Amino acid sequence: MQRMSPLDASFLHIENAVSHMHIGSAAIFEGPPPEHEEILRAIGAKLPFVPRYRQKVQFVPLALGRPVWVDDPHFVLDYHIRHTAIPRPGGEEQLRNLVSRVMSQRLDRGKPLWEIWIAEGLQDDRWVMISKTHHSMVDGVSSSDLLSVIMDPTREPPPAPPDRWRPEPEPNPAQLVTDALAQRAASPYEAIRTLTSAVRGPRRVARNVVQATRDISATRAWLKPGSATSLNGPIGPHRRWTWARGRLSDVKAVREAFGGTVNDVVLAVITNGFRDLLLGRQCDVSELTIRTLVPVSVRASSQRGTYDNKVSAMFADLPVGIADPVERLDAVREQMEDLKASRQAVGAEVLTSMGGFAPAMFLSLGARMSMRMPQRNLNTVTTNVPGPQHPMYLAGRRLLEVFPYVPLGNNIRVGLAIYSYDGGLNYGVTGDYDTAPDIGVLAAGIEAGMDELLTLAGRRRAAAAPASAPPPPRPQRRPATRNGVTRARGSGPRSPS
Repeated sequence: MQRMSPLDASFLHIENAVSHMHIGSAAIFEGPPPEHEEILRAIGAKLPFVPRYRQKVQFVPLALGRPVWVDDPHFVLDYHIRHTAIPRPGGEEQLRNLVSRVMSQRLDRGKPLWEIWIAEGLQDDRWVMISKTHHSMVDGVSSSDLLSVIMDPTREPPPAPPDRWRPEPEPNPAQLVTDALAQRAASPYEAIRTLTSAVRGPRRVARNVVQATRDISATRAWLKPGSATSLNGPIGPHRRWTWARGRLSDVKAVREAFGGTVNDVVLAVITNGFRDLLLGRQCDVSELTIRTLVPVSVRASSQRGTYDNKVSAMFADLPVGIADPVERLDAVREQMEDLKASRQAVGAEVLTSMGGFAPAMFLSLGARMSMRMPQRNLNTVTTNVPGPQHPMYLAGRRLLEVFPYVPLGNNIRVGLAIYSYDGGLNYGVTGDYDTAPDIGVLAAGIEAGMDELLTLAGRRRAAAAPASAPPPPRPQRRPATRNGVTRARGSGPRSPS
């Protein structure tokens, strides 16, 4: 048995009839589409590298402990990999509708919490892999690692390792209770060990306590109510989904022209998308900001390859009231610098780790209550996940593009995810089906915001380019003259590179 962390368990506890906590993506491949058996062989060969894919959740009776991962003795790969087809004419609109319907269905908790749908029939001889993975299994960064594991870096995959997996026997309810009670009984020992460490190094511990207190105090922004907009309210179980395209090179060009980081530029263009969305809804945005949760990975480099949640969060106020794109980017950059200096993400991670000291029953009840209470301090969620920057393959077919999917929490009607792969930087927009039918406006606003900043960056580079100096006169020739004015050959402004 492998017990879940408090954060992993919380994604199970907050799931309800309208908020399904699976993340996912639509990955577009070159054609022709592979046969079903070919896909089964390709993905089955990678299962030894990801044991969690053959494990399911077991809940402890009476919530005496956090849920555990156990081997599924009835695991069948064919259950998790399904085939379907995109309706004719197989365009982007039909693909968006298919992904929306697949993502609206809750994962079966009696099985390992993932599905892959292979969809044929996309225009231009392409096909799509739609993936769903429960957030209790992976956070965004580790799911990116998972994508790298399932697929191959070359068109010809290396030989598959022998699969010697045999499921461990399932624990019975008495074993689950005994193990949970034994773990709780071990907690006093851990407390004594911590106290002993404090006695040995009181100065070091005191410094850590002071710093942790400061980090937690930086999360006070959570308590301030956010703006009241149509982005919040009751939601249903069905989803709409769309995307926006971008290039990482364009984001870097804007960053080089105006400063900041890649994330700053991304948040600035997302801000433009929300501005267009709210203006289209006849909302007064003149003094408005939109508060977004920005998940931040706190996974150390030594922890890559582990498929649990190592994530914290920062809260950013997107300045949708600023019309000028450069001023908007400056405002985002200054705010993110302040948030990083305040160590808000570290403080949030300290708070979430404290869940490990709470009995599982109270953790479950607290998570469920938080989902049912009005979330007045948060308008949306924005998560940015870096993917591999080189071509990947599945069953010998090259992966062309990836568009991510992010779930919606209770009372949040629109969410965004960003995924970078092989030079692309693509945005996935999730909306509640009934209350956010216009998320296409948000996606178009993101692309328009990027184009606007890129144009302004090009003008700034052109204005800053030095004029070329006139060449020295040749001794055997006199300079050309016209109307008594000497003109050097080759003079004039240099074209931008």
